[in-house]
Amino acid sequence: MTARVLSLPGDGIGPEVVASARRVLDAAAGKLGLELEWEEALIGGAAIDAEGTALSPETLSRARAADAVLLGAVGGPRWDDPSAPVRPEQGLLGLRKALGLYANLRHIAAHPALADASPLRPERVRGVDILFVRELTGGIYFGEPRVREPTRAVDTLVYTDVEVRRVARLAFTLARGRRRRVTSVDKANVLASSRLWRDVVVEVAREFPDVALEHQLVDSAAMRLVTHAASFDVIVTENMFGDILTDEAAVLPGSLGLCPSASIGDAKGGLYEPIHGSAPDIAGQDVANPIGTIGSAALLCRHSLGRDDVAALIEQAVSRALHAGARTRDLGGALGTAAMTEAVLEHL
Repeated sequence: MTARVLSLPGDGIGPEVVASARRVLDAAAGKLGLELEWEEALIGGAAIDAEGTALSPETLSRARAADAVLLGAVGGPRWDDPSAPVRPEQGLLGLRKALGLYANLRHIAAHPALADASPLRPERVRGVDILFVRELTGGIYFGEPRVREPTRAVDTLVYTDVEVRRVARLAFTLARGRRRRVTSVDKANVLASSRLWRDVVVEVAREFPDVALEHQLVDSAAMRLVTHAASFDVIVTENMFGDILTDEAAVLPGSLGLCPSASIGDAKGGLYEPIHGSAPDIAGQDVANPIGTIGSAALLCRHSLGRDDVAALIEQAVSRALHAGARTRDLGGALGTAAMTEAVLEHL
């Protein structure tokens, strides 16, 4: 069987890190007999320039037909007018919505070899291994109506029980394969949507008596990520809270450039991307850290292709390269994007 993967390099450093991930994925797949058929298309700012839209119908059709999508990043100063009718992030949001990708998985783990790379003291990050499950297609980012007037603006935060139940059930299922603890993060002391969230999560928890559930308000969860991050196992939360908390947590291992993510739903396909942005200030300079995108390629194999063996091979190669001292600039080293990719390839 041949797996069809759509590559969407995007903007800024996206093309560079996606090229690295493709090299590593092709090498690992070749070693373990996985056949890949690649396609490539535009998204984000690059698509706006070439096609007049951040996500063309043709690209969306190809994404729907693919077994998985590998994305770089979107956006940059050229398209940074918040009042513009067409913006790069519309491509990403539209892709998530159209493909039914309602859960974003972000695994934040402290690598023993990178204890000195974290801005926190080593004892703060030792043992950190958190899986965030962020609801991805509801909440304030998608709420209607939204109003912008000269002296007044309105954004609407809406959640339904169906949206909460499906992402909560996924979080509990994933926790069963880990340390069997779920922390549900909300703001139930203030928001009606969070009170619905909490009630539904409690209902779902009854289906998983072997998994412990705790509730935490988002502000105290943000503090706990800095003071006692190793006490978390699986964190499930709504869209905006997850967006903010995962960027905070990405500091724990030492760099945004290390962190992969997977956006999945009930269908076979998924969207895989590093959690960092397009970093236009370093685009084209061969200095971007490709590890987050390489790790995203591993998640692609695990969650969309059912090839945990290929995923594990990639992740082990990354770990060995870091243990051997391979470091990009964001980690205090001197390796460029290409050299870091070669270091991972050497350890396959």
